[in-house]
Amino acid sequence: MKIAIIGAGCSGLTTIKNLVEAGLDDLVCFEKNDQIGGNWVYTAGSGHSSVCETTHIISSKKMSEFHDFPMPDDYPDYPSHQQVLAYFQAYAQHFGLERYIRFNTSVRHVEKIAGERWRLTLDDDSQPEFDCLLIANGHHSVPRHPDWHAQFTGKYLHAHDFKNNRGMEGKRVLVVGAGNSGCDCAVESSRIAAQVDISVRSPQYIVPKFFMGKPTDAFASKMEWLPRSVQDWLQRFSLRIQVGRYRDYGLPEPDFPPTRSHPTVNSELLDKIRHGKVTPRLGIERIDGQTIYFTDGSHAEYDVLIAATGYLMRFPFFDTDFINWEEATNIPLYLRVFHPEHPTLFFIGLVQPQGCIWPLSDAQARLVSRVLTRKTALPADWQQRAYAEGRHIENSFVHNPRHSVEVHFLPYLRQLQQATR
Repeated sequence: MKIAIIGAGCSGLTTIKNLVEAGLDDLVCFEKNDQIGGNWVYTAGSGHSSVCETTHIISSKKMSEFHDFPMPDDYPDYPSHQQVLAYFQAYAQHFGLERYIRFNTSVRHVEKIAGERWRLTLDDDSQPEFDCLLIANGHHSVPRHPDWHAQFTGKYLHAHDFKNNRGMEGKRVLVVGAGNSGCDCAVESSRIAAQVDISVRSPQYIVPKFFMGKPTDAFASKMEWLPRSVQDWLQRFSLRIQVGRYRDYGLPEPDFPPTRSHPTVNSELLDKIRHGKVTPRLGIERIDGQTIYFTDGSHAEYDVLIAATGYLMRFPFFDTDFINWEEATNIPLYLRVFHPEHPTLFFIGLVQPQGCIWPLSDAQARLVSRVLTRKTALPADWQQRAYAEGRHIENSFVHNPRHSVEVHFLPYLRQLQQATR
């Protein structure tokens, strides 16, 4: 069985490791960059999808590490991007993964051929063929630009290209979006900019990184045995104790439970707001040059506009009439891995967990390796379940393309573990 993997980030690495451990070592992983790590390879220039210079992970160390390769004891609760990359490099070295990776190799096109097999066209025009294809290239590489971005005549950039706050000295900055990237951009810019505003169109839970001295995700994991409604009540109550009401910060108050949307984990933004370093604004109504008008009738001029407006779920190597989920809110995959129409195509890491993705990718890859070696069988109706699962996720979270691959971390991890037995 010849197997191809696209991407050597965290999901691609654990995919190689699990397949090789299962005896499936006739494989090659194609990586367009010159090293492992994916988003965690920091570069100061734009173009490469990478972290910011000051990035630390937003899930805690113990809730993020691979089950069979713990992070070093001297790592802090929330490691830096340099420590995370070093961790992945150590993981690859420990399990001997780089021998299976072709670096500096882009997959230009993928087509399905007879016998449920796959032909890949590489950037050197070669066309190797494979029995199975695993997609592990992530979903944070193609920026989603707002429709109005070209109307702004100042400096515009997407959060994808915000690597550090240099160049923001003395500038009037507007950040659009209060997700994790938007809050990071606002906080970092506020350290040196003359003015930083953040435009928040929709309510958003902003969650501090610690609760009662413990990492918030580790504390929340202790409540997983409770019914979802009770968890939601306890989370809202604990957030009220920690931060009060969001409207006291000038932010819209969420009218939905915390578990129905992807949380923003940030301990600095609310502090910056109350210290006058960041000012909340409502959604944008229109733009005239460098003047931006907001939905409450106010307006202001800005030198820099940073759009933290998310990413398109794009697979550039597939024809758009084959798979196109850029605007989808319903993605039919069984256990977020198995495509109902293509039984030899598998997606690893195509989830947005309320927690860390790495242990989930590990569990997904382990399940695929057992299915391919016939140690685990999928249920007879797995294809029907794929469609039902897509509908369930669409109805379980706030209706938005950003939630099309949202999962609850521990319940989903248990699903994968149970399916692997």
